[in-house]
Amino acid sequence: MTDDANQPELLWVQTILFAATFAIAAIGVPWYALTVGFDAVAVTGFVVFAALTGMSITGGYHRLWAHNAYRASLPLRLFYALFGAAAVQNSILVWASGHRRHHRHVDDDDRDPYSAGRGLWFSHLGWMLRSYESGKDDFSNAADLERDPVVAWQHKHYLAITLIMNFGPPLLVGYLTGDWIANLLLMGVARLVFSHHTTFFINSLAHFWGKRPYTEDNSARDNTILALFTYGEGYHNYHHRFQRDYRNGVKWWQFDPTKWLIKACSFVGLSSDLKTVDAIRIREAEVETQLRRAERTLAELPNSEKWRAIIEEEAAHFRQCLEEWSQLRREAFERQKARLNARTDELKRRFKDPLHAQLAMLERSLKDQVNRLSQINGQMLPG
Repeated sequence: MTDDANQPELLWVQTILFAATFAIAAIGVPWYALTVGFDAVAVTGFVVFAALTGMSITGGYHRLWAHNAYRASLPLRLFYALFGAAAVQNSILVWASGHRRHHRHVDDDDRDPYSAGRGLWFSHLGWMLRSYESGKDDFSNAADLERDPVVAWQHKHYLAITLIMNFGPPLLVGYLTGDWIANLLLMGVARLVFSHHTTFFINSLAHFWGKRPYTEDNSARDNTILALFTYGEGYHNYHHRFQRDYRNGVKWWQFDPTKWLIKACSFVGLSSDLKTVDAIRIREAEVETQLRRAERTLAELPNSEKWRAIIEEEAAHFRQCLEEWSQLRREAFERQKARLNARTDELKRRFKDPLHAQLAMLERSLKDQVNRLSQINGQMLPG
């Protein structure tokens, strides 16, 4: 990093906003809690409003608009636009176009707006405090967003919507309960600071802390603890490997309430065309990552002949599985053409079930290989 004299111009509006809200949340909220106290309504308002704004960022700004991972109806898009503005993270257009650049140029210090290569502070908050060239607006990758009337409307009226959505709900609840100061502090300021930094943790901590089971080509990591506070966004290594999947927590046990929200909306017609990655492709990524890790470990072992033979056997098994998968996909394509031409239930019954069983067996085989390679990698480590 350069010295202060060579730093880009400080952005005073953002700097004052972040500093003032953080100071109020860190000092004013505890002081009010100790001297006056917060009732259950104010605490509930904080939790509910934080969830509404947070998942409007994760489900709307991120998975819907930045990645087109599914389609959303007009009511759901309007909901995301309103409560996303309450998160004060800029308009959908600015946020999503910047995030697309992040994915395309991840870890490139010159082109990734919040590159982790420039340090934890920069990727968390610093990139927004100065007019860095990498962070300047560029909508050349967002023609589809500019055509979206909801995105265009929110972008045009962003400041007004943001002010209304940040002050309106706390003041309304405060008016109904007779304690508008408590609700402004909790639903307004504390909720905003919480929403800010939990989102920013994905740009920062999720590129420094966690595991990389799906790819080691970039710094993104899976972190279950972060997922608990970010509505499922903590599974960041998976997301950077399969960014078009509407799920981040792809395992059944992983905490991803944004995924559950999107799925629930599909049951009532608010969302559709939910994009997912085939289970075998996911296993392929896991095995490939384990094999690369094993090769690196082998290069550092003094007597690696025994382990090399084991790894080569696993690599051969992996290649065989990929060949079988490729063949099954060709068969599936041909059978789909046959079904479309014949359009008979008998043809569907005859061809669909056996192929499904074969694919399931192949996925299980790759799953077993992931576990074997994980154990092998652990056994090869010294001590």
